[in-house]
Amino acid sequence: MVGVRLDFPQLRRTLPHGPGMLLLDRVEELRPGVGLTAVKTVSGIEPCYAGLDPADGVEAYAYPSCLLLESFGQAAAVLWLHSAGATRPDEVLMLAAARDCEFVGRAYPGDVVRHVVELEHRSDGAAFVTGRSSVGSRPIATYGSLTAVVRPRTALPARPDGT
Repeated sequence: MVGVRLDFPQLRRTLPHGPGMLLLDRVEELRPGVGLTAVKTVSGIEPCYAGLDPADGVEAYAYPSCLLLESFGQAAAVLWLHSAGATRPDEVLMLAAARDCEFVGRAYPGDVVRHVVELEHRSDGAAFVTGRSSVGSRPIATYGSLTAVVRPRTALPARPDGT
């Protein structure tokens, strides 16, 4: 079965993340209910590099593992939303747990990170995925199990602006 491709504007319509926090560039293959392959190109002008000195060595530019996990999580959210249907306006999709995640390599500006996400189980209000991230043929992370849940927006604390 050949999957669906999603470009950047489609990702912007699918995920609520605004500029600077949408950490995917495209989905190369989406198989609803099964899995997807997504890519994220690391850029040297991303906010995580803003405080670095030009004299810093290349290791200072290693893409932060927390952002790599967030990018993978966004890919998992796209898979769930296209497998289960969109959440309602009064619901929020969120990462609840990340288990057995291992970061075995690094990505740097100019690298294209490829996320492979596999849906293990989906139930009403929760989804469980596994997968890996790589740069070319070089593995950089494996994710034993990520759990995502849907919660009512009212269950979340109010933001500082009161919304």
